[in-house]
Amino acid sequence: MSTIDPPPLDQTPIRTGIIGYGLSGRIFHAPFIAANPRFSLEVVATSHAGRQAVARSQHPAIDTVNTPGELIERGLDLVVLASPGHAHLEQGLAALAAGSAVVVDKPFAASVAEAEQLIAAAEAAGRPLMVFQNRRWDGDFLTVQKLLTEGVLGTVHRFESTFERWSPGLRDRWQDTTTSAQGAGITFDLGSHLIDQALLLFGPATIADAELSILRKGGVSDDESFISLLHASGTRSHLTISRFAGQNGPRFRVLGDRSAFTIYGLDTQEPALMAGGSPTDERFGAAPEDTWGTVGITGSGEFPLTKVPTERGHYAGFYAGVAATIRDGAALPVDPRGALETLRIIEGVHGFTRERR
Repeated sequence: MSTIDPPPLDQTPIRTGIIGYGLSGRIFHAPFIAANPRFSLEVVATSHAGRQAVARSQHPAIDTVNTPGELIERGLDLVVLASPGHAHLEQGLAALAAGSAVVVDKPFAASVAEAEQLIAAAEAAGRPLMVFQNRRWDGDFLTVQKLLTEGVLGTVHRFESTFERWSPGLRDRWQDTTTSAQGAGITFDLGSHLIDQALLLFGPATIADAELSILRKGGVSDDESFISLLHASGTRSHLTISRFAGQNGPRFRVLGDRSAFTIYGLDTQEPALMAGGSPTDERFGAAPEDTWGTVGITGSGEFPLTKVPTERGHYAGFYAGVAATIRDGAALPVDPRGALETLRIIEGVHGFTRERR
């Protein structure tokens, strides 16, 4: 009996450009593209001279250009939109029309209608469109997924997910100076992650309740948000997001009919990158033991509270999936239609709260 070797994978470097080099482009995209040999990071587009200098210092082989159009006209294999949400439609349509695959940062777009236009354009062009929901690869979230898969918690009736920061002053950045009508505000920003995670774990959902607040003086979009979702599976998700929290609640608290799980703190990958770390560092993505979460039932002798090792965070998995999609024909690492459902809920939350005013 003979066997036929599979065809070799296409190892041609994926010629890549990044539009925008603020926090997202500099921390969440460029390091992982540069660390993956299947990519060739070739150009960054930003009109900010200081950010151009930072990009060249961190990646000496790249070019920098002032406008998205100059980058797109190069006909790259992949264009990454690390730009404000209200710019994604125009830039995404142009990149797809130029024949490039596109990675679009969250928020996917400023509205459901704009996201649907991008999906239709990608399908018409026959090019991959992938939404950067990198927190599917957070170590704490991967731990929750593992516990659910193993059945440790039983049937989950409540999923609590909290992402809070202390940032009491407004800064000169698009998230603080742009309105929610243009895709800004904490629900579009961090809420994109929490809603995406809840839908991934427990399936389709409707909005049971929602609260949006502008707490910081001079703010023009929501900086605190609470969303209650009722999933078709029966689980309720309570999602809390804030830029004005002096103390943080648990990152996750998951309550099931067999046990529960609680974990505090945030995934280690972002702070490691902010401190100058690299995805190639030996311990990158690993969580210290003193940050591990706890599974069990308070006061129970049968199911005592027990520390659970946190799965290793792996943002590099997203770009490994991008490469496999572009070169090997693999499934999209994040399907834009799933991201569209997240955007439907975000848009619905804004409508829900407007009706109650």
